Amino acid sequence: MISEYRNMKLEDLRNIGIMAHIDAGKTTTTERILFFTGKSHKIGEVDDGEATMDWMEQEQDRGITISAAATTCFWKEKQINIIDTPGHVDFTAEVERSLRVLDGAVAVFCAVGGVEPQSETVWHQADTYQVPRIAYVNKMDRIGANFLAVVDEIAKKLGASPLPVQLPIGSESGFAGVIDLLSMKEIRWDRDPEAPEGVEGALSAENLPRAREWRESLIDKLSAFSDEITELYLDGRDIPVDLIRKTLRKATVGRKIVPVLCGSSLRDMGVQPLLDAIVDYLPSPLDLPPVTAHHAKKDEAVQLACDPGGHPAALVFKIQTEREAGALSYIRVYSGTFRNGAAVYNVNKKKRERINRLVRMHANRTEPLESVSAGEIATVVGFKLTQTGDTIGSEGFPVLLEKMHFPEPVISVSIEPRTLSERKRLLEVLQILEREDPTFLTRENPETGEIIISGMGELHIEVLVTRVVKDFRVEAKVGKPQVTYRESIGEKVTHTEKFHRVLAGKDNDAEITITVEPLPRGSGNRFSSLLRPGALPEELRDAVERGIQGALSSGIMYGYPAYDIGVTLVSAVYNQNSSTEFAFEAAASLGFDNACRDAGPLLLEPIMAVDIMCPKEFLGDVLNTVTARGGIIQSLDSRPTLEHVRAQAPMEKMFGYTTALRSITQGRGTFAMEFSHFEGKSG
Repeated sequence: MISEYRNMKLEDLRNIGIMAHIDAGKTTTTERILFFTGKSHKIGEVDDGEATMDWMEQEQDRGITISAAATTCFWKEKQINIIDTPGHVDFTAEVERSLRVLDGAVAVFCAVGGVEPQSETVWHQADTYQVPRIAYVNKMDRIGANFLAVVDEIAKKLGASPLPVQLPIGSESGFAGVIDLLSMKEIRWDRDPEAPEGVEGALSAENLPRAREWRESLIDKLSAFSDEITELYLDGRDIPVDLIRKTLRKATVGRKIVPVLCGSSLRDMGVQPLLDAIVDYLPSPLDLPPVTAHHAKKDEAVQLACDPGGHPAALVFKIQTEREAGALSYIRVYSGTFRNGAAVYNVNKKKRERINRLVRMHANRTEPLESVSAGEIATVVGFKLTQTGDTIGSEGFPVLLEKMHFPEPVISVSIEPRTLSERKRLLEVLQILEREDPTFLTRENPETGEIIISGMGELHIEVLVTRVVKDFRVEAKVGKPQVTYRESIGEKVTHTEKFHRVLAGKDNDAEITITVEPLPRGSGNRFSSLLRPGALPEELRDAVERGIQGALSSGIMYGYPAYDIGVTLVSAVYNQNSSTEFAFEAAASLGFDNACRDAGPLLLEPIMAVDIMCPKEFLGDVLNTVTARGGIIQSLDSRPTLEHVRAQAPMEKMFGYTTALRSITQGRGTFAMEFSHFEGKSG
């Protein structure tokens, strides 16, 4: 297998992700792709707990994807590296770090549900990282399936330019195949059940008018991207399929349009045309512009071309810990080549690491590699210090690739070992999980000695605790979920803090004046200085900033992290004989606390964006439960079989809402909830 990978040209490589709302059929689609490309010899079903990509025991138990799984397959002499991402909102970080390193993505939509809440979240994440996409409307055989309604929603709700390249033949139980608008042929799966690739044939008389109308629309849209198509169209001549395909690819890579296909993955219908579209329309690493990196020594931006012979640079986008293998570091190589056994430089940590083994992952199985080059995704065994978001490269050319940004955890629980002797082991395991997951945090309460863990939601915490108990075999008990609050201020205050302490017979003096002021919600904290250059030695100014940052993290009145506060160093009194870093750091911390106590301290609570899908007959009860929990209804969207309610509600009141919603909707209602913003706590 090693030689097969090494002989692959960059233009024949596709790094793609499969993304969607929970239960739209991502993992089922991926399973079919693996089967039809020959990577798997049997199809694993999510409902049976046997899906190849859902390899974690919890994924099989719950029937959902939790961890982004990677695999590699081949189709028409092209290598496709696939990452199957989670759909549940609690695992949004897994999607975020996957999209950061992908060249293209397949967005899977349910033909019944259409653009669902998490579909929008992942779509906008892909917008942030400028990822070209194709859309696949799955479950065309389900009752209520409506292909054109989904295309319309993609345009209206996502602000995209969807362009159907296929039309369904029938729908619901009558779904039989697709019309290919490029070749103007039918591909049907009802003619020969033994032909998983479908039977291609001429258009029937009943489908011809509809196909002509939509092909006309396709050509009209594509003419904006090709003068050649425009000329042929105006002259009334036939337009070659290769020219249409080439123009479609150019417009897709440029993120001007989104080709839309359809099928039913569970019934093996439409997957091969989807594979063709991945190869035809999604970009290779060479199709994308050079990556901008930051040179750590020269303090300047540099462009990294996708060149195996260039300076080595790769981004670690995921850490996964295995009991036997230890830490597995998933890397995307942007430049140069990395080899087995080589020493590399972690630019973020400024430390050297060694690649013990290079492997390519197939879910939880590995295939050895001798080397990995620009444009490829692989896994390194042996890194000890590396974390998610670190750049590895060479000491002679230390460049930093852009760091990833993750949302703040908003829910906390206390966790304690069953026995005192297991406390040290529990803390070690929590550190491992914290290194793996950037949205999971651990801290000890200094007053009570409690271990507090924080995450993105109830399911996120539940999954991590199950991993502690089952995967790492540490018996632990967990408290009730608690909201993670924030603190802020309501007024602008200027304060002068003097600090004097004699330690070991030596004076430690500092005097600073700072201004604290509230910033707009969501803008984060900011530290700045009005001192002229040279007025205060650099190390003392850094000490002031350290003191402020430490004070921000420990809060004002209640010990919660401070949020949306601007701190400005206005002036400082410096004595060459007695001023020390310790004194300035302490003065900054004390000064911040005293200034904020006079600045109208506020307690902020997390407000969640809540999306609820429920049958029409239960709408009244659903609206009542949301408003009873302090929620504010933002919008109502009626669909043929469902009502889509958007609301905002305090997280504190939304604990246990899953059970309440199931109860009032006879188990037919679903909801997704994600952090929206912090606002002042009422009551």
